[in-house]
Amino acid sequence: MRSSRCFPALACGLSLALALGIGCPARGAEIEKLRIPTPAEIEKSMQRGVDFLLQSQNKDGSWGSAQKTKDLNIFAPVPGAHHAFRAACTALCISALIETGAADESTAGSNSLARAESWLMENLPKVRRADTIAIYNVWAHGYGVNALADLSRHGSQDTNRQQRIKDAILGQYDLLRRYESVDGGWGYYDFKIGSQRPATDATSFITATVLIAMDEAKAIGVAPPADLVKRAIDSLNRQRKNDNTYLYGEYLKYQPMRPINRAGGSLGRSQACNLALRVWGDKTITDGVLTNWLEKLVVRNEWLSFGRKRPVPHESWFQVAAYFFYYGHYYAALCTDQLPAEEARRFQGYLAAILVPLQEKDGSWWDFPFYNYHPPYGTAYALMSLQRCRAPRR
Repeated sequence: MRSSRCFPALACGLSLALALGIGCPARGAEIEKLRIPTPAEIEKSMQRGVDFLLQSQNKDGSWGSAQKTKDLNIFAPVPGAHHAFRAACTALCISALIETGAADESTAGSNSLARAESWLMENLPKVRRADTIAIYNVWAHGYGVNALADLSRHGSQDTNRQQRIKDAILGQYDLLRRYESVDGGWGYYDFKIGSQRPATDATSFITATVLIAMDEAKAIGVAPPADLVKRAIDSLNRQRKNDNTYLYGEYLKYQPMRPINRAGGSLGRSQACNLALRVWGDKTITDGVLTNWLEKLVVRNEWLSFGRKRPVPHESWFQVAAYFFYYGHYYAALCTDQLPAEEARRFQGYLAAILVPLQEKDGSWWDFPFYNYHPPYGTAYALMSLQRCRAPRR
């Protein structure tokens, strides 16, 4: 098995003192020891990842399944939880095929995307909460909106197709309103009441995920409801600490220094939360805030990597769960799109240095054993991250 550490190219790895932020003057020197992959190495890695997605697609056009089980599977009431997982997984893979250009580079890629689009358009509108507790469907609605926006920009501009996509996005907005937390934003469990309108406390990262997807849809002319956006932003700000560390969820507001709510625990969340506030007009999320947290992600990356591939959620240092690894790096890559070209190139190189060596023998990337959803979602996140590392610079 591969090492859980992310920096095989670092001489002796990062020290614990450095990871804690002690000895900050040395940070730049340590970062510079990372071996940045060549453009050819990034291209080869991405092609292997695309090949994995094309080969692992289900016959019906979707990705992921509940077929690989283990004794430590997370709570997932059937069948609703798995409908949500598969839809979210498929949406991510659609976005990866489009954003990387894989759908345009071969007949296989084009056919794969066409099958996936057909599956998504038929099945995404049917996704609902699994039961009174599990509201995993919010992930499917969020990434579904993002994939639909990508589909709108890609392929036929036929009026009927574009209208179907627009209607599908509006349908997802309606579902996001239905499953919105009573206080605004979104969470994926309701342990309180099990009410029709979830009484759950919103989590910072799912709220950020949905807000970023809504911004993508707004860019194609399908603006989300203003009241829904405002309540989500308010929720995110209630979970924001002065250093742009974000609480895991609103229910932890009276435990701000619990490990999961400290900087090490927020490494996989702050990228998405900062970006969500920025794209919705928050001027306090400056380039400096983004670069500060991008640097934290690189220098203190081991706090995320220690948890990678651990089967029990939140069992690692700072209560980090394995499934935040590729999620966090994907939103870090999106943050680089907001920066001046020189700063963006620097961090994109670091992200490539972290991600390329972690690719599995079969071409996939994965961080958390999760039925059979983890290889496609991890690969989609990694491919979209690496796309920013190879994309032409502004």
